[in-house]
Amino acid sequence: MNKGKLIVVSGPSGVGKDTVVSEYLKLHPEDVLSVSMTSRPKRDYEVDGVHYYFKTKEGFEEEIEKGNLLEYALYNGNYYGTPLDKVNEQLDQGNEVVLEIEVEGAIQVKRKVPDCVMIFIVPPGKQALYDRLKRRGTENEDVIAERIAKANREFKLAHLYD
Repeated sequence: MNKGKLIVVSGPSGVGKDTVVSEYLKLHPEDVLSVSMTSRPKRDYEVDGVHYYFKTKEGFEEEIEKGNLLEYALYNGNYYGTPLDKVNEQLDQGNEVVLEIEVEGAIQVKRKVPDCVMIFIVPPGKQALYDRLKRRGTENEDVIAERIAKANREFKLAHLYD
C-alpha cells in the first residue's frame, strides 16, 4: 500500500480556509481532515476527538516533551498542535491527510515532512480580508487590526508554500 500525502492549508484569519477545506473534502471524501489538539477549554458544543483533542496545559506540555506533536504553537495563552500518531496512522493507511493550520505550524511541518503539499490561501485583496473580518462581528477593531497586521506578516511567508 502506498503511503498517503500530507496536505497543509493555511493563510490569514478570515481568508476562508474553512470554506476551501470543506469544499475540497466534499470533492474528496476519501481524504481525512486532521483533528488538532488544544489546551484551551472545551466549548459546550464541542466533542473531544471531533472538534479537537482536549488536554490540560500540563498534558499538552507532556505531549511536547515526548515528541508526540507534528507541530504546535502557543496562541493567546493556549497550545494548539497536531498529534503525530493520528496523522501517521492515516498516512500509513494510504489516506491523504489535510492539515488546516497557522503559518507558524505549517513551516514546522515543512521542515519535518519536506514532501508535504503546502497551500497558502490569499484573499482577493487586503480590503476584502478586512471586510470579511468585520462582517463576522466577533472581534472589535483592535482585534481586527491585530489580525490584519498578522496577515501582513504571513503574506511575507507565502513564498515558502507550493
